[in-house]
Amino acid sequence: MKVALITGITGQDGSYLAEFLLAKAYTVHGLVRRASTFHTDRIDHLYQDPHDSKARLFLHYGDLADSGQLTNLFYEVKPDEVYHLGAQSHVRVSFDMPDYTGDVTGLGTVRLLEAIRKSGVRCRLYQASSSEMFGAAPAPQSETTPFQPRSPYAAAKVYAHWMVRNYREGYGLFACNGILFNHESPRRGETFVTRKITRAVAAIKAGRQQTLYLGNLDARRDWGYAPEYVELMWRMLQMTAPQDFVFGTGETHSVREFVEAAFGYAGLDWREHVKLDQRYLRPTEVELLKADPSNVKRQLGWEAHVRFADLVRIMVDAELETAGLPAPGEGKRAFDAGRFGWLRRP
Repeated sequence: MKVALITGITGQDGSYLAEFLLAKAYTVHGLVRRASTFHTDRIDHLYQDPHDSKARLFLHYGDLADSGQLTNLFYEVKPDEVYHLGAQSHVRVSFDMPDYTGDVTGLGTVRLLEAIRKSGVRCRLYQASSSEMFGAAPAPQSETTPFQPRSPYAAAKVYAHWMVRNYREGYGLFACNGILFNHESPRRGETFVTRKITRAVAAIKAGRQQTLYLGNLDARRDWGYAPEYVELMWRMLQMTAPQDFVFGTGETHSVREFVEAAFGYAGLDWREHVKLDQRYLRPTEVELLKADPSNVKRQLGWEAHVRFADLVRIMVDAELETAGLPAPGEGKRAFDAGRFGWLRRP
């Protein structure tokens, strides 16, 4: 039975990845930050009493800012595979908290690499890089596209990305970077634009909200479905040699298109509800991110199956059902047609 360690296990990707690995009979350990309130709602359905001899999910308090605890955790858990997903990952917030973002997102990765090196645990590492690293680089962006970061978050991710490559080449670590383009789901954080939009659609439909305030509607992104992406994280660590991959859908759509699709699917006119708020604009904007996933398709046979329209429908259906409203159901049908036998709920 393999043992996996996930940082950021309580986030969108961490929760889907934990579910995926448990379905493959892994024992899964997750790093969680100490807080006075519970923030494990995305993985509560996976909870197992640690006193149960059959339990395979275990959570450990720790922080990417605490190198000592990270090293101790490797001695204790001795993972076969490490999935480093934890970070301060909100791009707009990174402008307000650049010091913290650099410490956790950038140096936090180095602390993890050092914990692996110093503990001597032989494991394979997946590190979540970001399409934001490409910034102003011309699209489509591939593994050979030079980085041009346009935010503190992106700059911190570039640092983390190159440190992984340095430890791979300098110390022989099996360490991979997955350069993920935007990937969404009903478990996306509520402050990220896609989830903010779909939550507002349900709230407006239910009569609890009238206006949705957004920033740049013209920014274009490559949006995919998160469960498909976590499966690829696992597949990268099953390779014979470590590599870095770009993965996305190869399609691009604007925030405005997402708004139009989400409101229209629920029978609403977005122009009656959406307004611009300057506070959501970034000091330096990234206008266009579009993946060139040809390399990962060629080497791992992977391509995205849930495309933009179905992604929007999956997310809106989930929000309407949560709000106690009838959902059109096209998103559920798209989900059922996918390859998610391991997934317990969207």
